[in-house]
Amino acid sequence: IVADGMGGHLHGEVAAQVAVQNVAERFQREARPTLPDPPLFLSRAFDGAHHAILDHTLDRQLPEAPRTTIVACVVQHGAAYWAHAGDSRLYLMRRGHLVTRTRDHSRTQLLIDQGLLLPEDADHHPGRNRIYSCLGGTYTPQVEYSPRTPLRDGDILALCTDGVWGPTGDDGVVVNLTAGVLGQAVPRLLDLAERNAGPSADNLSMVAMCWHDENASGPSSAES
Repeated sequence: IVADGMGGHLHGEVAAQVAVQNVAERFQREARPTLPDPPLFLSRAFDGAHHAILDHTLDRQLPEAPRTTIVACVVQHGAAYWAHAGDSRLYLMRRGHLVTRTRDHSRTQLLIDQGLLLPEDADHHPGRNRIYSCLGGTYTPQVEYSPRTPLRDGDILALCTDGVWGPTGDDGVVVNLTAGVLGQAVPRLLDLAERNAGPSADNLSMVAMCWHDENASGPSSAES
């Protein structure tokens, strides 16, 4: 799970902390040791986290509800299930190639989908930081869910904030994470993103894992 408090709104870091803590505690309660329905779990967990942020706002009498992006993934019985709101992303990589990634809930992504903006121009668009779905805030989040996605031996799953993928691009994420040992690749990618962003570097957060099928030969799984 990765959450990124939204800039431009007060207490974004609090919203991110409340969301992660709420989802993690729910997982610890319900995974015994597995979840009976991972998509339903993600739906209820995100809804619970959203309302926990609103409750925190009322308890602290904050002038507005803080907001956060979020992406979370459950891996169970050799398959992945994920959900997200905002522009924190999940990447699934296989044999050095990108299999799929989440689609940002952003103004620029909507324009790209409508054919009104070229992907290579998104970084310079004045609305590049506008997000239309998040946890917290005044609107019900529009959460997007993946189908059940079977994993293959050696698959890499990575969750990260826009501070990572923004300065490096999809190609930079894939090339760096699929080269060498994952535990060394993640900090190397974070360093690259920070250098590319320069003084305007945003928050950098990433969690990644390499899936290893216990029935296949090869090295053990890795996490970073």
